[in-house]
Amino acid sequence: MDQDLLQMGANALRKAALNNKTKEYILSDTGLYHTIKKAADRYIGGETLDETILKVKDQNKNGFKCSMEFMGENTLTEKKANAATNEFIQIAREIKNQTLHSTVSLDLSHIGLAISKDLCLSNLDSILKEAKNYNTEVIISAEGIERTDDIIEMYKTTSKTYKNVSITLQAYLHRTKDDFKDLIQESGRIRMVKGAFETPRHLSIPRGKELDHMYLNYVDQLLSKNHKCSIATHHNEIQQEVTKLIKKYKTNDDVYEFESLYGIQTEQLIELKKQGFSTKLYIVYGKEWYLYLCNRIAEYPLYLFRALNDMVE
Repeated sequence: MDQDLLQMGANALRKAALNNKTKEYILSDTGLYHTIKKAADRYIGGETLDETILKVKDQNKNGFKCSMEFMGENTLTEKKANAATNEFIQIAREIKNQTLHSTVSLDLSHIGLAISKDLCLSNLDSILKEAKNYNTEVIISAEGIERTDDIIEMYKTTSKTYKNVSITLQAYLHRTKDDFKDLIQESGRIRMVKGAFETPRHLSIPRGKELDHMYLNYVDQLLSKNHKCSIATHHNEIQQEVTKLIKKYKTNDDVYEFESLYGIQTEQLIELKKQGFSTKLYIVYGKEWYLYLCNRIAEYPLYLFRALNDMVE
């Protein structure tokens, strides 16, 4: 029963994450914004790029590679999409200017996909062109399943011109079996996540042993083919199984990376780094933290009590 309640809480949080009205309400109410942001602060780099760069520098000193993302999704005006694009271009510039060991991550709906594919493609091209000048990798994040086709199309289009673009695949989607076979033919890094978005039951695999096995199978294929990949999971058992695969295939450090989200179970990543494995911290920033916070707590709903404690302290 306890497990059922936790799953119910996780599902509710994922649904809440996609509620734009709730997000806009929180963003527009100063008191509510600052109260809930206390819970978000545990998981984000800050509200600004400058704040986040300080944390990236600290983590680089600790031996971690990083990825920076300016949070946002479902941008509905061209002005906002272009402004977000300029922010991502600035991230790429600062990575070069301040010699940061970091990549850039982004949601395509943040830079125009929710408006038009042409606008999104133009903005993505601008970001990739700037990042290419500094030999910086740009990783396209996964979004809701209604956008998966467009995201893959954008990735395949831009990867013809740019070798610094990578893509995220969600292991829990049934369709990923076919998408994976197609995308492993591309040279760009494949970032594997389990998947955090609410979907109709028939479209995805629920959390559990079957999904764990599926995730490991994808990583096994990537490592066996020496294909660049990110193992983006906090699941300790999976991480340990992947270390065995890395040793089995004698994979070089520049091919793979264990990736964890900033503020979540970083002790596991620290241990992997101590053992000599390639590690990376994913750090987000900005004011659009509502969806991100909901999804982080949804991964382990008991974190809700920690969030409440953060808000009242």
